[in-house]
Order: sequence, then C-alpha cells, then structure tokens
Amino acid sequence: MNKHLFHFILGLLCIGFASAQDSVLPNVVIIYGDDVGYGDVGAYGSKLIPTPNIDRLASEGIRFTDGHCSAATCTPSRYSLLTGIHGFRDNINILPPDAPLTIPTDVITLPKLFKNAGYTTAIIGKWHLGIGTKDQPTDWNSIVKPGPLEVGFDSSFLLPSTNDRVPCVYLDGYKVLGLDPKDPIYVNRNLIEVQNKNNTSYPDGVAHPEAMTYYRSTMGHDNSIINGIGRIGYMSGGKSALWNDETITDEFVNRAKKYILEKKNRPFFLYYAAQDIHVPRTPHPRFKGATKLGYRGDAMVQFDWATGEILKAIEEAGISDNTIVIFSSDNGPTYDDGYDDGTTVNRSNGENDRGHDASGIYRGGKFQIYEGGTRVPFIIRWPNKIKPMVSDALVNQIDLLASFAEFLEQEIPTDEARDSRSTLAAFQGTDLKGLPFMMEETRTRRALRSGEWKYIIGPRKKQKDTSPELYNLKTDPGEQNNLAQLREDIVQEMDEQLQKLISGDGLRK
Repeated sequence: MNKHLFHFILGLLCIGFASAQDSVLPNVVIIYGDDVGYGDVGAYGSKLIPTPNIDRLASEGIRFTDGHCSAATCTPSRYSLLTGIHGFRDNINILPPDAPLTIPTDVITLPKLFKNAGYTTAIIGKWHLGIGTKDQPTDWNSIVKPGPLEVGFDSSFLLPSTNDRVPCVYLDGYKVLGLDPKDPIYVNRNLIEVQNKNNTSYPDGVAHPEAMTYYRSTMGHDNSIINGIGRIGYMSGGKSALWNDETITDEFVNRAKKYILEKKNRPFFLYYAAQDIHVPRTPHPRFKGATKLGYRGDAMVQFDWATGEILKAIEEAGISDNTIVIFSSDNGPTYDDGYDDGTTVNRSNGENDRGHDASGIYRGGKFQIYEGGTRVPFIIRWPNKIKPMVSDALVNQIDLLASFAEFLEQEIPTDEARDSRSTLAAFQGTDLKGLPFMMEETRTRRALRSGEWKYIIGPRKKQKDTSPELYNLKTDPGEQNNLAQLREDIVQEMDEQLQKLISGDGLRK
C-alpha cells in the first residue's frame, strides 16, 4: 500500500476513534444554589414553595437525603467543591469584595480534571473565590486576572464576588462587560479610597440610608448603594456596566442555554453557580408574589424556573441521555441576613417562616455547624445510566472531584485534593451507605459525622461555651439532646479521630 494512503486511512481511523470516545463521555452540569436549604425544595418536604422543575429532576435521578456541602458558609464550600480540600486547611473564609484568588493556579481542580479528560469547561454565575493577586489591587478597568480561567475553566461569565458585594458588574472572561473607559471602576473596603476619582459616585449607606429605595439593609450591607440597594464594600465608576439586580438570573440562564446548545457536539462541563436565593433577593417582577413567603420564597421559584430552563436546553440539544445533572447548594438557609426583605424569622425561638422551615426537620442553617447548615438538597440525574431512587447514603460535594477522577480514569497528584475521596458507587446509586465518616466546618467549629453519631467541637455563643456536643442523629435528627456527658466513651473516641483529621494531611491519607 502506498505509504501516503496508509497514513490517510490511519488518520481517518484515529478521527473516528476520537469521535466515538467523545460520544460516550457524558456531559456534566452542576446547578449550584446559594443558601438553598434542605426544606426549600418540594421533593424535600417544602409545601409553600412550588419547585416543579427541581422535583422532576429528583424523580428522574437519585435524591440523597443525607447529602452535604463541606461547610456552612459559601466560600469554603465552593473552594472544597472545586479543589477537594476543606477550606479551613487553607484559611478560607467568606471573602471581602477585593479578595485575591484563593485557589492556587498549579493544583488539580474539578474543571482541570474535566479538561484533562477532553472536556470543554465553563462557569456561569457567582464566583466568590477571589480574583487577582495579593501583590496589588485588582484593576477592574483592564485585564482582570487571575481568576476562573487560570484554575481550569475555558470560559467564564461571573458575578466577580456575590450580589451583596461590590463591584456590581459582570465579568465576561477577563473584561468587565459594558464598561465605559471614561468612567473607571474603583473598589475598596475604605470609602476614602474610591472617592474623588472623577467618575460616578454612589451614596454611602451609613451617611444616606434614605438612598436605599429598594429596601433597607443592615449588618454591614450599608456601604455603597447600587440600584437602591446597600452593598458590602465601596465602589465608584462603572455606571454603564452595572447589572440590573432583577435580571441577573435571566442573564445567567440565557448564557447557560447558549453554551449548552453551542457545545452539544463535544463533552462539556458546565458549573452553573446561581446567585439565587442569596441576599439581596430581587426576583424578577414576573416571580414576585409567586409565594406567600416574600422575596425569599419568590427567589426560590425563580431558581426553580432557571433549573427548568437549563433542563429544557439539554433536551433541545438532544443530549439528555448523555448528560449528568447535579443539583445542590453551597450551604443551608438564612433569612434576612442583612436586608429587610420581609422574611424576618426568630429561629432561636423555634419559629419558622409563616409555616415554612427552610431547614426541614434539621437544626440550624447557614453559619451553623448543625445539620441544617450543611445538609442540603443533593440530586444526581443521568438517564438510562442511574436508576431513579431515594438514597440515604452519606455523601459530600467535596468528593465529587475524586469520584469523577475515578470515573474518567484520571490520576490525582498525591498531595492534591487531599480531602476528596471517591464515592462513585454512592453517586451512581449502587452503594446505599456512602461515607464511613466525614467532617463539617464553620469559621470556628468542626464536626465529625460517623454512622449515627455527630460530634461537635469549638466555641459557640460568642466564645463563651467550648464544651463538646454529641448527638445521635438516628434517634434525634433535630440535634436537641446533647449526649456528651452521658456517652463519654463515644466522645473520647470521636474526639481523637476528629483531632487527627483536623491536624492530618487530609481525608484521603
């Protein structure tokens, strides 16, 4: 055979093999809610918030009843999801508006894992993992980096921080969308640093609370007032680039749908990180009044709609059967959290939100180490591959990285993703027990889940009480009866294990 003809035929065979290989790799879409509690979804018991799209997803996949994020606050959970490392190991806490990138650019991440397996990768939504470097302030008027594109995403469209923080602009790749160079952006935690820059100025919420015309804010959400809403941090400039709070979800959904349709012919990983239902809650007018629970309930209906639109796009692209959809949340629920949006709740007295308890039967919520802080909706759907079911397996988002590494036959460097363990069988529904143990965290507290027991250490009630807590979740899922003094044998055993895990090299060791 002519050698040129041989190489031509060989090339065609290689192309055919690559195409066949690509066709069997499933697309992966993570739909990540913000402050969505276990009890905020109909499939998990909500009666007052209609969530038909999420409920449908749950009925078609695995609905985990003991699924967790790694932390009871957003930045640590997002960090763990993408790196496979508990946030406390790298001193990760809720970030201020001008924080630098927290994820090292030279370590394995969830998007890098997919890229290494031949996927294209994208993030659309809330970032809140820092942008820029420690060495110098981020220049929002130039190339804004490092950020998501340096840790494994091929494309990104972001709220750079979160919707209650400045800058209140979209970051499209490396550039602020719609920025007028004649009105440059400055961001700082200090008002003086953003004033007198010969650009647009915004009211200071402390000096001019009357400028909060959307609704009033408290608890530090009273720095620069943008669109009539107080924010954390100060900003000047960028008037032409400001987002419209009520259309953020529409913007994200439209871009997610476009991405899905454009990438349908090759494997893709899409991380859709919603800002719903984080404060300030500003549901589009078409969703206002959708519930009797005020803006919080209405924002949850909006998030359910967004989930449905993404599922529709997957169906329209003809890739439903070969797309894994994962639905979850970054931490448990909170109510007003700095804004007077009509969802005031006195949880300390056991009250709920007009008949709705966003944590379901579980104690606590965002910021708290109890089950309501990390036990969140967790659903995985893969038609024709995963049998629909309800699973009581103990699973955690931090383990998605190692689980997909096993699934995609990718190696994880020994010293990286050190808290991520493969629970692939549980995620596929063939293991109904899941993790033998796991850790949970807040800024000051740590917990160990092992079997039916949960052990908690760290200061509570403003540092005054440091005594440990022990609960039997089988008999006391609401964590009302502290058994630490009655079961000192279990306390000693679990304390030794937890201390080793905290001080050790990681859960994979």
